[in-house]
Amino acid sequence: MMVQISCLDCEIQKSNCFSLITREDLIGFDEKKRSTIYKKNQIIFYAGSQPTGLFCLKSGKVKISKTGIDGKEQIVRFVTNGELLGIRAFVGGRLYSATATALEDSVICYITKRAFFKVLLKYPLVSQCLMKNLSQMLEDAEDKMTSMAQKPVRERLAESLIILNNVFQTGRPDCPSVLNPVISLSRVDLANLVGTATETVIRLLSDFKEEKLVEIYGRKIKLLNIEKLMKVGKMLP
Repeated sequence: MMVQISCLDCEIQKSNCFSLITREDLIGFDEKKRSTIYKKNQIIFYAGSQPTGLFCLKSGKVKISKTGIDGKEQIVRFVTNGELLGIRAFVGGRLYSATATALEDSVICYITKRAFFKVLLKYPLVSQCLMKNLSQMLEDAEDKMTSMAQKPVRERLAESLIILNNVFQTGRPDCPSVLNPVISLSRVDLANLVGTATETVIRLLSDFKEEKLVEIYGRKIKLLNIEKLMKVGKMLP
């Protein structure tokens, strides 16, 4: 479903790379962009499809995932408010290497390729900002690869819970006072993030609950002892 959202009034725009654009050019952006509500589990784009523009998440949460040769899904990362989707494929002129799916009802803005590159040519600082974001994404991907290769499942689960805690906390600009966010994610998605079987995640979460590291309410998880979870996940120096 399409919605009307102005870049001039968007708080998200003020906190990302597009904050460097003047009011006049933002008005031009509005004329060339569209905003859409994606329902939970709705696909934004598929792996193997051709980027024709750039997506920016205004509100909600999105997972980026790949499917292996065995048909099993692997969650690559999560996208939260203000972040761009498909930026690597878009800038690199490649097909999408992963699929983007709404984890909850999300509002996503779409910017045409022509409008985007017009801004890049006019604002070198926007290009520099995006390069920093891409560099951070690469660093995060390298960290994840190292974790998957070197850490046992228990440590990877603890690390993933810390990451998810940050995702569900920072993804709420409408409620910045949230200090103890609740992670709402299916056990299947959590297993696909950690890279293990769903049954293993369920068993380890039960262990964490007995150790008073987490509270569990159905599919929802609340972290009780972040410092200890970080130690379990070998995230402290």
